Amino acid sequence: MLIDRPVIVALDFPDASTALTLVEKLDPSLCRVKVGKELFTRAGPQLVKELQKQQFDVFLDLKYHDIPNTVAGAVSAAADLGVWMVNVHASGGRAMLEAARKALPKNGDTLLIAVTVLTSMGAEDLREISITVTPDQQVSTLAKLSSDCELDGVVCSARETPVLRRELADDFLLVTPGIRPAGDSMDDQKRVMTPAQAINSGSNYLVIGRPVTQADDPTAKLRMIMDEIHGKN
Repeated sequence: MLIDRPVIVALDFPDASTALTLVEKLDPSLCRVKVGKELFTRAGPQLVKELQKQQFDVFLDLKYHDIPNTVAGAVSAAADLGVWMVNVHASGGRAMLEAARKALPKNGDTLLIAVTVLTSMGAEDLREISITVTPDQQVSTLAKLSSDCELDGVVCSARETPVLRRELADDFLLVTPGIRPAGDSMDDQKRVMTPAQAINSGSNYLVIGRPVTQADDPTAKLRMIMDEIHGKN
């Protein structure tokens, strides 16, 4: 299912001025934007409000993982800020996920998704933290738990989406980082796909950072990515 504006541009910058300089080169009709831990810690809610003033939907990517009451309060605060999407770590467990869901009513204005396994992690990384199943198996377990707790979707590698599409409801969102247009560097991602491959495999939203933010013309790069998704190049 191809969703309108499937690309989420990751604003992985150290300060607000750098992020806003990049955003001036983007068209909100082509993408949404993601604000992560470093940028939010430095710039805070004011940056989110500024991005919203510029008509961007904001994915607040803070990956909350704490006791249920604390996470419930955090996602509620994110909703009050008016963000389009917020996430938690599925590995926080059922009680935490249910508390987050209760604090952020389903079908509200803010989507609630959960992180399964970070795309920078492989099987060896999981073994080091005593998780002996494969990354695919861990992703499947955490995605099913998130769905059971009625979250709107999960963050996963695009390589896991075909299995998740068979296991979960059609309207369960799959948000996939580790997306690299054909010919681009993999950087620090271990489980990657091109935008077209990801969409064809079942991804709904594609998180793309450096291929867009470091491009000479970010909007042109976005258009190229959309053409790739639609099979125009």
